[in-house]
Amino acid sequence: MSALVLSGCSETFSVGLRADLPKAVESAAGLGETDQRPAARPATAPKPTASAQTVEQFDTTTNAQRAEAAEAAPVSGERKLGPTVGSLGNPAEPGFWLKTPLVSAPAKGRVEYPSNGKSVSVDLIPIDGPKTAGSRVSLAALRLLGAPLTGLPDLIIYVE
Repeated sequence: MSALVLSGCSETFSVGLRADLPKAVESAAGLGETDQRPAARPATAPKPTASAQTVEQFDTTTNAQRAEAAEAAPVSGERKLGPTVGSLGNPAEPGFWLKTPLVSAPAKGRVEYPSNGKSVSVDLIPIDGPKTAGSRVSLAALRLLGAPLTGLPDLIIYVE
């Protein structure tokens, strides 16, 4: 198996490359036109500009994306992973995500802020650490939860 490694590429080059990447991966994996594929994911929010300074400039999610994430009703079959202490993750990483040692593989899930009962749909991303370690939460998710951006809110994590 061969791998493509790019180092020192400009953002312009990598954006152009990404358009061709799915076909290259498809070809390398031997997938044909009739193979079953997962449903397309909704568009992700763009990265904030380099000049971003305010919360609104860093949170590039759209009103539609916020509405979809805020409709985080419990899903049948979801499983409670447990409590975690959340902290603001990298505000330059757009979208609704939670990086936690409570998952070992990427998954879809929901995070709840018990202080006000709000919950948000998120991508759960594994990080190294003990299960008792805290989690990093995206700026967009913390804003929808109504949790303090500079605090350490207690959260509950669910996985679909």
